[in-house]
Amino acid sequence: MSRPAPSWTLFLGLLAAGVVFCGSYWTAAWVRANRAHPADELAWLSHEFQLTDAELTRIRTLHEGYKPQCEAMCARITEQHRQLKSLLAGATNVSAGIEQKLAEVAALHAECQVQMLRHFQEVARSMPENQGTRYLAEMQRLTLGLQEHMEAGMVDRPHEHR
Repeated sequence: MSRPAPSWTLFLGLLAAGVVFCGSYWTAAWVRANRAHPADELAWLSHEFQLTDAELTRIRTLHEGYKPQCEAMCARITEQHRQLKSLLAGATNVSAGIEQKLAEVAALHAECQVQMLRHFQEVARSMPENQGTRYLAEMQRLTLGLQEHMEAGMVDRPHEHR
């Protein structure tokens, strides 16, 4: 049995990172909210960070404003992954087109990360300082830390990824 080509490993890593990255923030919010208050996806935030009604209202406005951006970004990432998968179907070499598409996917992931970090920072500024700091750390852990964990796992076992 042959080992996967490095391009496949890179593609699978990018694909996994993208899926985890885009889904982690909304999944965490959804799970927590549905445990406490199924109809309110921000209920977990209010409970976890002891927010006042005024603070939660400000954050809800930010959340609703950001949601369409996030959904649009996820749609763009899904389309880029579809295109990359199409290019990789049956490919036996890493073509210039595959290299270009991988670069586009990576750039799109970086753009998504920047948008999310800006949103998280804006939400954190709407909270009491200590709660905002804790929120920002948690959101970064959920959205960026998972990718670092995956990459660290690859570094810890380099012989398994050749």
